[in-house]
Amino acid sequence: MTAELPSPVSSELFATLLQAGKDSDRPSATVVVDALLQAEKTAKQQRLTYNFDSLVGKWRLCFATGTRKAKQRGGIILGKGFYWPKFTPTYITFTGKTLINETSAKAEISNQVQLGPVLLKLTGPAKYLGKKNLLAFDFTHIQFSLFGRTIYNKPIRNSKTQIEDFDNQPIGKLPFFAFFLATENLIAARGRGGGLALWIREK
Repeated sequence: MTAELPSPVSSELFATLLQAGKDSDRPSATVVVDALLQAEKTAKQQRLTYNFDSLVGKWRLCFATGTRKAKQRGGIILGKGFYWPKFTPTYITFTGKTLINETSAKAEISNQVQLGPVLLKLTGPAKYLGKKNLLAFDFTHIQFSLFGRTIYNKPIRNSKTQIEDFDNQPIGKLPFFAFFLATENLIAARGRGGGLALWIREK
């Protein structure tokens, strides 16, 4: 079952973030960042969890924030955030299924970026820890296409070894997304580097 953000902020936050995925009348970047931070805070306070099935599908990257180092604190702080440009549509896809215990999943991830006739697609294994809403992944295959025709399609290094290593790697040593919102229409997460991202369902 796909979870919705709980009251009392569910309708307001959902409307703001959903509108961010529209082609017009989008809220300002500051408003979107604030909504994402509030959604993340609520998820932590209420200890929301999502099963992997909530993430399965193809999602278009709508909004993201960069990060920069905080000189005095020695940590990182969020950038201002920006809408992902429409002329380089970027999609992330998750396939797989929740395991019997309903708290974890073995899956696959693909990330593709389109720039005119050129398509770059990365794929690889992923694993999901439902109790922490963490999805760790690694890209093991790369594909380039031009005008719909594949011109390069090869493993990144030794993909078999990579996959075996991936299965044995702890989450903390892998790139990951910490999801704090997963609905039928959108998902949002914080990456390992500290940035936030919002995706809208494509199909």
